Amino acid sequence: MMRLDHIGIAVKSIEKSGKLWEGLFGLKLEKIAKVEHRKVKVAVFSAKGGSASGEDIGDVKIELVEPMSKDSPVSKFLEKRGEGLHHICFEVENLESTLKELKNKGVKIIDKTPKSGIFAKKVTFLHPKTTGSVLIEICEK
Repeated sequence: MMRLDHIGIAVKSIEKSGKLWEGLFGLKLEKIAKVEHRKVKVAVFSAKGGSASGEDIGDVKIELVEPMSKDSPVSKFLEKRGEGLHHICFEVENLESTLKELKNKGVKIIDKTPKSGIFAKKVTFLHPKTTGSVLIEICEK
């Protein structure tokens, strides 16, 4: 079973963009962490406690992704496209079997070996050339 886990947004400044997400939508900062192997800092926001509109956005989180260096892939993304939607992440029960199934369907996997994400989940990315130009992250429950 697959469910939407989070939406990743590339930003120049987590501090500046975080205020926007908190102020406009009432989202709550859940965690900030560095992902050294990807050269990024990530801030995770959720609607715990309710959104500004009082509506429930469910368990889907918003991830703000800020580059930590000029050679970060997110730095290159920002130069080319500017701030905005970077990736979407789907959570699966079994990452290995999901990746095997996707490979059999012709999807190119960016990370040959899944890596640890900020919540200690195993994660990997699918190449946008094989997913309709959308960068997709898959994480294990």
